[in-house]
Amino acid sequence: MDIQIENLTKSYGPQKAVNNINFDVKTGEVLGFLGPNGAGKSTTMKMITGYIGIEKGDIRIGGKSVTDPESDFKQHIGYLPENNPLYLDMPIIDYLEFCAALQGVEKAKINDRIKEMIGLCGLNREKHKKIGELSKGYRQRVGLAQAMIHDPEILILDEPTTGLDPNQIIEIRKLIRDLGKEKTVILSTHILPEVEATCDRILIINRGNIVANGTPETLRKQAQGNEVLKLRIEDGDVETILKSLNALDTVQEADLLHKEENLFEVQSVAEKSSKRKIFNLCVEKKWVLTELTPLETKLEDIFRNLTVN
Repeated sequence: MDIQIENLTKSYGPQKAVNNINFDVKTGEVLGFLGPNGAGKSTTMKMITGYIGIEKGDIRIGGKSVTDPESDFKQHIGYLPENNPLYLDMPIIDYLEFCAALQGVEKAKINDRIKEMIGLCGLNREKHKKIGELSKGYRQRVGLAQAMIHDPEILILDEPTTGLDPNQIIEIRKLIRDLGKEKTVILSTHILPEVEATCDRILIINRGNIVANGTPETLRKQAQGNEVLKLRIEDGDVETILKSLNALDTVQEADLLHKEENLFEVQSVAEKSSKRKIFNLCVEKKWVLTELTPLETKLEDIFRNLTVN
């Protein structure tokens, strides 16, 4: 089920939390929704889920506006809020049964759905405990289970791996990737490696405005511009190597990084690659090329450049 966001705006007093944004999410896509604290992520997600109202613009889910009085869009959404509110005095199974009933799951199917969620979210060992007796990581798993208990077509997950240990994070990432093959998933997180491991596309919001939208690779290419290579060239004089590299017509600038290790950095001319010419140069000069590594712009650097105040 697709989501279309059209000219969406939300203000809190004089401050615009979300400023006339537009984007869409397709079925079978996991969208990483990034931004610094206060950028407008949670506000946008709350409007998509119907948790708070829309000030201006529209949200269309499956082609229907969420403002339509006859819309049943909430039945199609599973939502894990940032703070994961839970009834701590309730046992896990009772809580999931309660959530399933609230979400309209047929009574005959509730027990099967509970068993499936307990297995999917790794709650087997803890299933007979009260929620208040669980660690933060297991409470997060209960939150995920309640978001999925009614098998929604859309999942809105705000910081879903908060409090999980590394093993749990890997399991939940795999679960989200698998769910994303058939559902529409919006995932908000501050853990940037998690975005690369889980998401098909990244959307970055800052001060209520969308500042980037694309795959991790597309964003890197846009940010990086010129090709940058790290080289290790042996069996030649360092100064001669450096001079020869700078003489190549595809090289904008070559620098010596480490004299003792014969390590160089080469920046290519815009829209040009120097790899083949460097290789041919080494063959011609009978130098040994032991390393040639393209240096990628890190997602952290892209995020910082786009959101720094």
